[in-house]
Amino acid sequence: MLPKSGTIALAAAADVALVLLFVAIGRRSHDEDGALLGFLTTAWPFVAGAAVGWLASLGWRRPLAVAPTGLVVWAGAVVLGMLFRMLSGQGVQLSFVIVTALVLAAFLLGWRAVALLVTRISRRRSRRETAGAGRAGGTAGAGGVTGRS
Repeated sequence: MLPKSGTIALAAAADVALVLLFVAIGRRSHDEDGALLGFLTTAWPFVAGAAVGWLASLGWRRPLAVAPTGLVVWAGAVVLGMLFRMLSGQGVQLSFVIVTALVLAAFLLGWRAVALLVTRISRRRSRRETAGAGRAGGTAGAGGVTGRS
């Protein structure tokens, strides 16, 4: 069963937003001009790489999964992002590659790990509440009324 389209859209939007946040932080930390064209020039290789990662991982099938979706989206953003930067004449220093890999791993894998944790906690609570309601409800009287709603 595929996830709801809202979940897919939200996951894709989260990935793009976090890649753009990475670019904004990087440009700000290097006191680069805040012009929109400069921002987009820096951002497009990473956004395009993440998009290829979405396609390669079939991300819409399991958009919240750390593996494979998150790992492939992250690898696409980093590896293809750097390749696209090189092809477009932008710099690709080793220190930049390392920082990019670490920050985008924290962003693109991190939010999925948090989502996984929240989902698991929510499911456990739901199961406990359902089990508790079943035990507390039972049958009552000769009419056979149950505790189900």
